[in-house]
Amino acid sequence: MAESKQRYGRRALAVYGLLVVIPVLASIVLLTREDTGTGVATKSSAAPGHPVAQLLLAIAVVIAACKAAGWVMRRIGQPPVVGEIAAGIVLGPSVLGAVWPAGASALLPAVIMPQLNVLAQVGIVLFVFLTGLELNTRLMRGRGHLALVVSHVSIAVPFVLGVLLAVFAYAKFAPQGVGSLAFALFIGVSMSITALPVLVRILQDTGMFHSRIGVVALTCAVVDDVTAWSLLALVVALVTASSLLGVLLTLGLAVAFAGLLYFVVRPLLAKFFTRTAEPVLRRLAPLALVGVLLCAMATEWIGVHAMFGAFMFGLVFPRGNVVEKWLHQNASGLTTALMLPLFFAYSGLRTNIGLLGDPTLWLWCAAILVVAVTGKLVSATVAARSVGESFCRALQIGVLMNCRGLTELIVLNVGLDLGVLSPEMFTMLVLMALISTAMTAPMALYLDKRAGRREARLRTEVHQLEDELPRAA
Repeated sequence: MAESKQRYGRRALAVYGLLVVIPVLASIVLLTREDTGTGVATKSSAAPGHPVAQLLLAIAVVIAACKAAGWVMRRIGQPPVVGEIAAGIVLGPSVLGAVWPAGASALLPAVIMPQLNVLAQVGIVLFVFLTGLELNTRLMRGRGHLALVVSHVSIAVPFVLGVLLAVFAYAKFAPQGVGSLAFALFIGVSMSITALPVLVRILQDTGMFHSRIGVVALTCAVVDDVTAWSLLALVVALVTASSLLGVLLTLGLAVAFAGLLYFVVRPLLAKFFTRTAEPVLRRLAPLALVGVLLCAMATEWIGVHAMFGAFMFGLVFPRGNVVEKWLHQNASGLTTALMLPLFFAYSGLRTNIGLLGDPTLWLWCAAILVVAVTGKLVSATVAARSVGESFCRALQIGVLMNCRGLTELIVLNVGLDLGVLSPEMFTMLVLMALISTAMTAPMALYLDKRAGRREARLRTEVHQLEDELPRAA
């Protein structure tokens, strides 16, 4: 029995060598030989290297770097998104490309940048959809007056200051062929942004998410976010349209698209989700992503960027059902774990701090930071104080509204892709976004503790007065 097994084993080995190994070796010889008749090589003309392997290596490097930096930032009291943005900058020409050019070229070669960009853009479309889906518009009930005043003041004032700054910066930083109106509008919008998703994470990490001031800040940020995305859509329409008629057509189509989603698609979806059994909805859940991509495609075709369509679809999508739960469990995890780090890395690769070698450029960078922080923080503080908040709580709202983070990076990348922002201006605005986001959590925590102590002291004094009044009587 053992001898027969050995005999069959030797026979199988011989057949394998004869019918597998020898044909493979013969194929290699035939495919790599040179044509002796003409002297022209018949080797494959494929591009050198392994593009798929390079792309997978780049993705692995980006995710590892972003998660490591996010972990470090969380340990020192910062939201992980600050570390992820910083990791993107470190992987780019600002640090890795300057210190180890060969390593940067090997880990993130230029040939895979288009593929990285496509993945990043798909991730941003999904992220913006989830942002719209997570917006709790019910927060505005009973706080509409406060939210409207604070959010619109905190947009209008920094917008005007940004436009004013752009008037002086236009001659030095505007790319060739870009009009002053487009340049000024983009600078104004970039100064006005509040990053709602990052603000949510900061409030959760600091324990202020369910506090009164946290709800107030979120309410203001909801209105701010909707207004900011609408402003961005308007600016992109003005930049991409070639004439006044084109601008009006683009805006008209964008308004019609928004109206179609709100007045037609929203009630139809609500009716469908109400009348359909949960098992059927669970099977159809992936089709929600088809709707996201179609809406994004529609607004990209209209000319107001794909993100606007994804955001609007998120706003009208029904809440509190198995499909929403499926989206959070699947699309949300994939987006935050894989897609967003790619976007951070792509933004970092476009951020070159070495471009700011001239000391005057650092003065411009400081001016941009001062204008952005002053305009957003001070205006939101004054507005919150005017509607009845204490000074410390109003200042805390101003600090939270000054958070920019990922939303700012999205706007800046749109401006760079459209050719409205120069690489130098893009780099300075990215640094502004990083610094203003990093200062949010520690300042908000400090002000929260200070306001808490003050409110506790006031409560104690009130109780003492209440105790003393009956005695005096």
